[in-house]
Amino acid sequence: MKKGILLVNLGTPEEPTPKAVKSFLAEFLSDRRVIRWPRGVWLPILHGIVLQIRPRKTARTYQKIWREEGSPLWIYTKKQTVLLQALMPDAIVRYAMTYGDPGIQETLAEMKQAGMTDLCVVPLYPQYSETTVAPIYDQISRVYQKAAEIPQLRISNSFYDHEGYIQLLADQIKQHLASKTFDMILFSYHGIPVSIVEQGDPYEEQCKRTTQKVMEKLGDIPYAHSYQSKFGPGQWLTPMTSETLKAFPSQNVKKVLVITPGFVADCLETIEEIDDENRGYFMENGGDYFEYVHPFNDSPKFTNILHSIIEEM
Repeated sequence: MKKGILLVNLGTPEEPTPKAVKSFLAEFLSDRRVIRWPRGVWLPILHGIVLQIRPRKTARTYQKIWREEGSPLWIYTKKQTVLLQALMPDAIVRYAMTYGDPGIQETLAEMKQAGMTDLCVVPLYPQYSETTVAPIYDQISRVYQKAAEIPQLRISNSFYDHEGYIQLLADQIKQHLASKTFDMILFSYHGIPVSIVEQGDPYEEQCKRTTQKVMEKLGDIPYAHSYQSKFGPGQWLTPMTSETLKAFPSQNVKKVLVITPGFVADCLETIEEIDDENRGYFMENGGDYFEYVHPFNDSPKFTNILHSIIEEM
């Protein structure tokens, strides 16, 4: 048997231009798992309003974080794939994006051509949500539902409480605590609508569990837990990261350490939203010091965790 390993992340525009961003957002925001409104209501709003306005603004923010090689999310996902391939030289290791390129369908086809008979899929989301991991299941299902031959298939649902993942988060925080004193550690996770949680999505509980398990390794240190990246109307998980950071200085929290455990690679939501926009909110409201703990990115230690997750599947 020839083992195939597929790492999957959300995706990114091909370039930081309104046209490329519009194409990416059209695919992303058309997914019923992401936006659950009735199609007759949502699609006219998406094509008539959102895709006419948002791409220009979003392209400008992508331009701020774009690097010579491309989007940070794409860069680090590719680098992790290379590192994992080196750890597993006998396997076919590839990466794909749920939205954008390289797509899941074409990547699986290429892996089949390379001789893959056994497939392990690792969504690069530590916490499971219908809005992130489930679309990967959907796409894989569509690939194989009419296929004559289906590989032996395993998919990692989540790794929110994996010992290696928790320890690496704790070690990252400890490195920052070793050189500075902070009034508060803030754990910021990507938000989702409350309605999705009420229908059984375990995301909120898994986020809370991650925070709890990391703090068990850090001891009695003040911390808070919040959610970022709200999109559109409706009630999302609270407290919101932006409002939390704005309020901290008035609560005598003047030195804050922020970590985003739901992201394994830097992207728009970490670099621009957290380390720029939310840093600004905190400092403008009287904060003295804001420090951001970057995700694992191309850390070989995270590669080892991915290898461990695959070995346990």
